[in-house]
Amino acid sequence: MSKQKLLVATNNKDKFKEITAILDSLNVEFVSLGDIELPEEDGKTIEENAIKKSEFGFEIKKMLTIADDTGLEVDALNGAPGVYSSRFAGENVSYEDNRKKLLNELAGKKLEERKAKFRCIIAVSGLEKGTKTFEGSVDGYITEDERGNSGFGYDAIFFVPEIGKTMAEMSPEEKNKISHRGRAIVKAKKYLENYLN
Repeated sequence: MSKQKLLVATNNKDKFKEITAILDSLNVEFVSLGDIELPEEDGKTIEENAIKKSEFGFEIKKMLTIADDTGLEVDALNGAPGVYSSRFAGENVSYEDNRKKLLNELAGKKLEERKAKFRCIIAVSGLEKGTKTFEGSVDGYITEDERGNSGFGYDAIFFVPEIGKTMAEMSPEEKNKISHRGRAIVKAKKYLENYLN
């Protein structure tokens, strides 16, 4: 019997790798978007963007689809960069450009002013009841400098007190256990296990 296909609707290779690693025990065949570009992320919330990507993938490929959107919310910046996390320093910028801009914005601020939260919404489309969403979050602080060589995005400047490391100092397995995306995907995975059985 052939495995059910699960489309991971992202153009980000790092996210694809992280999502499929956490969902690895599901009895599915992972499919990527290939050269298909996702529509513009113009939602006002990360929920809207996750749903838009998931439903777009389902419409295009006509298969069960999972997508995510993530926001880094910094207290001292009134929740910014939030929905604009991936393009905080502008369009088509590098992870490093975004980190540098954030560090500059927080320059001179004390630890208690550097509180931040990573939020992730996972959306799953192609289910009988339409699109379902699952949320995960992790609290931390923005460091004053980059630490660690693992991960991607803001991982090198996001310190998680309960672990005592930045996300970029953690192994992929360690990060996936406590990260915002890991927590959201685990919730989605439990739902999908019941759905696929």
